[in-house]
Amino acid sequence: MSKPQSNLARRIIPCLDVRDGEVVKGIQFRDHRVMGGIIELATRYSAEGADELVFYDITASPQGRSVDSEWVSSVAEVIDIPFCVAGGIRSVEDARKVLQRGADKISINTPAVQRPDLINELVDAFGSQCVVVGVDSVLQEGEWVTRQMTGIPDQMQQTGRRTLAWLEEAAERGAGEIVLNCMGSDGTRQGFDIEQLKAARSLISIPLIASGGAGNAGHFIDVFQQADVDGALAATVFHNNKVPIPALKQMLSAAGIGVRQT
Repeated sequence: MSKPQSNLARRIIPCLDVRDGEVVKGIQFRDHRVMGGIIELATRYSAEGADELVFYDITASPQGRSVDSEWVSSVAEVIDIPFCVAGGIRSVEDARKVLQRGADKISINTPAVQRPDLINELVDAFGSQCVVVGVDSVLQEGEWVTRQMTGIPDQMQQTGRRTLAWLEEAAERGAGEIVLNCMGSDGTRQGFDIEQLKAARSLISIPLIASGGAGNAGHFIDVFQQADVDGALAATVFHNNKVPIPALKQMLSAAGIGVRQT
């Protein structure tokens, strides 16, 4: 079920992929390079007017561990905007540790694919507002399908799940939000995958966050106007300051897209 056009402010969300205590970024989930320090970038984005942050401990699931929560407390101490943490969260106890250290939300991806009941368990324990489901999706033989273990390219696996069906199931299980990572667009800076995001938007009414492909301010305008997403997540264009957040928000506002002004 799609949702009516929202009057709520659209969210601008820098994404910080964390590996070995540093923020990294790749292209289509490969060839990662260091972009900066966790605290350095978190404080910068908070000051620039980001609406929230997402941190992905990208090697947690492939390495069979939960997110390294030491840095979560440090982030909570220095920023005053909401942030979400993902990486190998496989149980209510894993999630509780991250939330107790100051995160506002937790996001699950591979663990949810492997055991979908985890979504229900986390919602029962903490409420839908804390539970985000991340979905890594790629076009294969004419249909969108999901991937797991995407943090380490050599360990990436098929899931046997069609993307749109999985989005609907996650929503039905109580997820409060979906982040749809369109892998074919990731890091390319050629624009968001509008077609896939529109298809997702037509099926789910919970908040939908677009991820993958942002290269300029126009891409953000396009995804909000054409796919009616609730937020847009990006990394490279923010890390490199190619799209400064204050200027982006001014352009979105000028285009008639509601955003939180700082």
